[in-house]
Amino acid sequence: MRSIEIDNLSFEPFIEYEQIQKRIRLIGIDINVKFENKHPVFVGILNGCFMFMADLMKCIHIPCEMTFVKLASYAGTEQGNVQQLLGVGMDLKGRDVIIVEDVVDSGTSLKHTMEALAALEVASITVCTLLLKPESLQHSFDNIMYVGFEIDKEFVVGYGLDYNGQCRNLPDIYKEVSSPHTL
Repeated sequence: MRSIEIDNLSFEPFIEYEQIQKRIRLIGIDINVKFENKHPVFVGILNGCFMFMADLMKCIHIPCEMTFVKLASYAGTEQGNVQQLLGVGMDLKGRDVIIVEDVVDSGTSLKHTMEALAALEVASITVCTLLLKPESLQHSFDNIMYVGFEIDKEFVVGYGLDYNGQCRNLPDIYKEVSSPHTL
């Protein structure tokens, strides 16, 4: 891994693909055990979750279903109001739902998603996120059960995470060098 530059921002290697895959396998094993007889629905939050969810689902060996929602809560690097752009598209009443997120930082979009799912009368909501920024949380959650990596307030790209639509395709995660952002 080597450093990269995007729009005059420098990023250095942070979490390698192999580390990500090891963590995903462990999360998958735990989900397979805990949800063995529950037939959960995985709800991926687009666009950022696509790589994480694809790799996670390869480790899930229990009967399950999946769907996606698309939210928008960023304008450049600033967090804004959450907008739902694409809905679930299936009946979730009485179902065990596992929300799959790329990163939980402020928690605003996660809170929005959980409230929307609760209104659909789901049986349970469990959160599975690749990255968690505990210092950035503005809401408290008791159902974030699966966390790939806890990180500081770094601005990160790669493995589904983007900066202005760029770098989602990178297999590794990079963090901005001397980040002025507090995401």
